[in-house]
Amino acid sequence: MSKSTKKVLLIVNCILLSLGSACGPLVLRLYFLKGGKGVWISAGLETAGWPFVLVALLASYLYRRRANGPGPEPTKVSFITWRLFLASAVLGLLTGLDDYLYASGVSYLPVSTSSLIIASQLAFTAVFAFLLVKQKFTAFSVNAVFLLCLGAGVLAMHASGDKPANETKGQYFLGFFMTVGAAVLYGFVLPAIELTYSKARQNVTYTLVMEMQMVMSLFATLFNVVGMIFHHEIQVSLYIHLYLSPTMPKEASEFELGKVGYCMVLIATALVWQCFFVGAVGVVSCGSSLLSGVLIATFLPVTEILAVFIYHEPFGAEKAIALVLSIWGFISYFYGEYKHTKKSTHTAE
Repeated sequence: MSKSTKKVLLIVNCILLSLGSACGPLVLRLYFLKGGKGVWISAGLETAGWPFVLVALLASYLYRRRANGPGPEPTKVSFITWRLFLASAVLGLLTGLDDYLYASGVSYLPVSTSSLIIASQLAFTAVFAFLLVKQKFTAFSVNAVFLLCLGAGVLAMHASGDKPANETKGQYFLGFFMTVGAAVLYGFVLPAIELTYSKARQNVTYTLVMEMQMVMSLFATLFNVVGMIFHHEIQVSLYIHLYLSPTMPKEASEFELGKVGYCMVLIATALVWQCFFVGAVGVVSCGSSLLSGVLIATFLPVTEILAVFIYHEPFGAEKAIALVLSIWGFISYFYGEYKHTKKSTHTAE
């Protein structure tokens, strides 16, 4: 992969990641605010958009076949190996668990609160990146991690201040700690993906990245489908395409946006979150797991502002302090990267 191609792919994946990071929590919260109660369903929808990756892979496959041209020997197009398939399956199951933890947290917490907690994911990503892929740190990146952790700590000290009126304090704290658990787990998954790339024993093309992402999303979805079955939520997903049927489940019938709105929310959730996951693994392949974690946290202010204006969520002093600390941390990280790049350029000259 040439440097120019890698740069273009990095930009494209940053756009996908920005769309998923900013809009994903909002769409997911909309499901619960308008009457949805299926935590396993919402968790499964976060990766249920994997067939769209299959369409992109098919286009890539046809393009490679045509680019190779005719020849005396059959044209060979390499695919994901069994070794990488199994590794991706394990990462997918972990992602499925992470989706469930996150969906559970969002079902109890306002979007602005859950998004600020998820910002602490960067700290966990940094720790696991150091342990798994020997990520190098500067004073600026360490400062960024510290500030983000401090911001999450401020929220924890005032955790019940924005508790929704219809929830108990116990439910609120359950949502808080499950969201923290989601941040820890995905902080591990991102460096684990980077480690898998480094141990791939084959050329890590962007097509291979998409193949791995499809496998991960498939197994993450299967994980949550099993949860739907055991918690009797599977009937809702089976009737998504039958919204005009008289046998439509009670949840869809009582959804505040109507049956069509119910289906649209579920479809939008699957699409937006697939953008997030494709963008996240794409940034890992073109950059690093730490960069992916930083970008996820960077789009936090967008989600914060949108949640306040769209859902009229309260934005108290503790959230303002946490937001300032988060932005300070982002600036610190990117300034450190700028200084490092500038120093490397002068050294090369």
